[in-house]
Amino acid sequence: MVGSSVGKVAAEPTARIAVLGRGTVPPGDPVLRGDDLGVLHGDGLFESMHLRRGRPWLRDEHLARLAAAATAVELDLPPTSALIDLLDEVRAGWPEQVEGALRLVCTRGPEGGGPPTVYATLAEVPPASRAARRDGITVATLPLGLPATARNDLTWLPAGIKSTSYAVNTAARRWARRAGVDDVLWISSDGYALESPIANVVWLTGDTLCTVPAATTGILPGTTVAWLRAHAAELGLSAAERMVTPAELHAADGVWFSSSVRGLAEVRMLDGVRRDDCPRTPALHALLGFPV
Repeated sequence: MVGSSVGKVAAEPTARIAVLGRGTVPPGDPVLRGDDLGVLHGDGLFESMHLRRGRPWLRDEHLARLAAAATAVELDLPPTSALIDLLDEVRAGWPEQVEGALRLVCTRGPEGGGPPTVYATLAEVPPASRAARRDGITVATLPLGLPATARNDLTWLPAGIKSTSYAVNTAARRWARRAGVDDVLWISSDGYALESPIANVVWLTGDTLCTVPAATTGILPGTTVAWLRAHAAELGLSAAERMVTPAELHAADGVWFSSSVRGLAEVRMLDGVRRDDCPRTPALHALLGFPV
């Protein structure tokens, strides 16, 4: 019958962009000027959030981390209320049943001076991210070439920020593709595991859920791992921040990579060594609220 909705499949949501001061714009429209310092020098910051049931999870924690990073790099952000309005604008009407990857980007703006460029993007969580959450990932270690605490000793170098200057991160991920693995884990020159280019490492030893201390190593202080540590007791686990070597990770009861959009992805192979599935993984997924 003409016009009947029987058998129709709901259309997938399309990617969205909203620009501060302009509102929503077609995804193909220009957003950045050619002389924007975010393009020329990677001079900017960003935060990525998981959109669940139409709302950004841990929004306030992400905005607080963005504000701390902006202070560290002397980037003037708009008021928090304006950033929240922008996020609300880009997510308005997004289907509640569809997972979203919500990104907020702030660059330093035009080379000749002017206000920061601020925009938000929203797209469906990629199938590869959902597959990694469901099936786990393969990982290889990669030397970073610095001692574990070196970055914090460099007072001129802001550490633990999500910068749009992503050349090192993308180089590591290109290496991972050439090596035939899903991701890499950076190792300090003194032999400690630090972080992935896009995730924090989490491991289980006995009944203790562990993460690498961001304050002493200069790695990104993960919002998801912070929430996980704070709620570990709900699974009968304690939580700790510790330094860890690759050998200790091989011996751990479970190893995961944690990120804001992908959630937890269990490391099923590390440096070519297959790991047994951890029986705690389903409960950790359920605790964090990421669908599998």
